[in-house]
Amino acid sequence: MAKLLQPGVRKRELWAWAMYDFANSGYTTVVITAVFSAYFVGVVAGNVPWATFAWTLALSVSYALVMLTAPLIGAWADAHASKKTLLWLTTLGCVGFTAALYFASPGALLLAIAALVLSNYFFGTGENIIAAFLPELARPRALGRVSGWGWALGYVGGLVSLGASLAYIGWAQEQGQGANDFVPVAMLITAAIFLLASLPTLFMLRERAIPQPGLRARSAWAQVRHTLGHLERLPDLRRFLVCTVLYQAGIQAVITLAAIYASQVFRFDTRQTIELVLVVNVTAALGAFAFGHVQDRIGHVRAIALTLAGWIAMVLLAWAAPDERMFWVAANLAGLCMGASQSAGRAMVGLLAPPAQQAEFFGLWGLAVKLASILGPLTYGAASWITHGDHRQSLLITGSYFVAGLWALRGVEAPRGHRAARRFARA
Repeated sequence: MAKLLQPGVRKRELWAWAMYDFANSGYTTVVITAVFSAYFVGVVAGNVPWATFAWTLALSVSYALVMLTAPLIGAWADAHASKKTLLWLTTLGCVGFTAALYFASPGALLLAIAALVLSNYFFGTGENIIAAFLPELARPRALGRVSGWGWALGYVGGLVSLGASLAYIGWAQEQGQGANDFVPVAMLITAAIFLLASLPTLFMLRERAIPQPGLRARSAWAQVRHTLGHLERLPDLRRFLVCTVLYQAGIQAVITLAAIYASQVFRFDTRQTIELVLVVNVTAALGAFAFGHVQDRIGHVRAIALTLAGWIAMVLLAWAAPDERMFWVAANLAGLCMGASQSAGRAMVGLLAPPAQQAEFFGLWGLAVKLASILGPLTYGAASWITHGDHRQSLLITGSYFVAGLWALRGVEAPRGHRAARRFARA
């Protein structure tokens, strides 16, 4: 283990870092994927024709806010060595506004949208910040494995939050309660688990960065403009960011709309959807853990290409599925690919980013992911509206992003990009 970690990093600190993946995964699993998405469309918005589009539009607004601020926040964090302070703020923000979803009753559309936008903004910003700690903890040759361990533990965290919600929902249904009774309580459960599970990270993870006088002399805007103006010196990173926008558009559409697809195409109820996501989280954890080791052995580019081929196969299976059985196969293939591709992308950025500007470049990565989070779900939402609710065709259209991402990946060379990042840092 010591050979995989940077000097001075202890195992317990690595565990504390990975616990943040455990903590925040409950938000995406319960709120974005399994429970609140379908509740928003069917109950809060009353299942009107534009409900799915409203859901994707609300998320797109939050992702746009992350896009606008992520590189600036990253540049400020690098200049002041303040990632930990920002992580506290984003954690409390996401927990607080997730708890506010408790008040999203039928018809309370504006309140639900506001709490969703703000909770997702704080989640996305915190996701970028915690990722910037990765190169401080793991050596370059072990970035894939360490990222995979964190992402695998994250899916376990998603299972815990979803399992707790399912246990409560099962009890509430036995008492004769409806979705407008038990879904708000599930939001409180999710917020509480996020807060408790993040405490090891917030108290045990060290801030190893040191303030950068050269960066502090500039404003955050000036630093980001300077970086973007010199990005041609990092061609592999630049191309990978374009690739990230494309393939993450497909992934974010799947994450955001999986519950809606299952309920609209195969008539899954809330309990069935949660059971599906529980199983998929297990396969995603296995994919992230196992593929981290594979990635370090076969290379980052080959590993990501392999996962994108898997995503293309998943889209075709889900589109053609005549019944629930093939859809379950497609969903579990999505889980394997999701864990692998998400972990692999984070490790790739850690390899290609200049050492002294990790937070800023992970902010650029966050910008790419959030741009994808706008493109993918909005493409799906618009396609479902145009096709009069044909979710199969909407999935097939959105799946073209995986093909485009695989095409864009062709010109990326990880070793060359890593050398360029070192030269960029020295310059």
